[in-house]
Amino acid sequence: MSSTDVRGGERRCACVIGGGAAIIVVAAAILLAMGRHPSYVHGPFKLWTSDASGPENSQQLADPYTFTHVIHGALWYLLLRLLAPRLSLATRGLLAVALESGWEILENTDFVINRYREATLALGYYGDTVINSVGDILASVVGFVLAAWLPTRVTVLMVIGIELVLLLWIRDSLALNLLMLVHPVEAVKRWQLGQ
Repeated sequence: MSSTDVRGGERRCACVIGGGAAIIVVAAAILLAMGRHPSYVHGPFKLWTSDASGPENSQQLADPYTFTHVIHGALWYLLLRLLAPRLSLATRGLLAVALESGWEILENTDFVINRYREATLALGYYGDTVINSVGDILASVVGFVLAAWLPTRVTVLMVIGIELVLLLWIRDSLALNLLMLVHPVEAVKRWQLGQ
């Protein structure tokens, strides 16, 4: 491989990383304009909080629900691989960052926040901080990269494993979250609350 090829590859990589970062910055600016707090307002910044029902959930960089965003990334990879197979992996990656950023913006609208409060385990949910949304988008990037890199069977096992661990750990998962958001089931809600 010539040095010209290496420099060209480095430029493409820098463009993809720069493009992804730009999308995340725009999403963060939109979230700030929507009135989202930049970070947790009742205490110090933390990289991680493990209490999924505590006041710092969705407020720090990462929390148990961050793992659901790894699944988002794997699902974005699958969807874009099926719908846009001719696009380069880098272009699909940028689209995945844009889709996840769009989800984070939608998730932090009053409509979705209120829906979460009414129908899901997130009774005290009042939206994400911007830093948490950025952490969730980055987790989605991790999921996308893993899905692109790992054999399909391993990716499927990873998704199932994350779902099962979350069900046992916090009594919630991406699948349950979506079910309860779209079509709440009272028995599931009682189980999630430990009743």
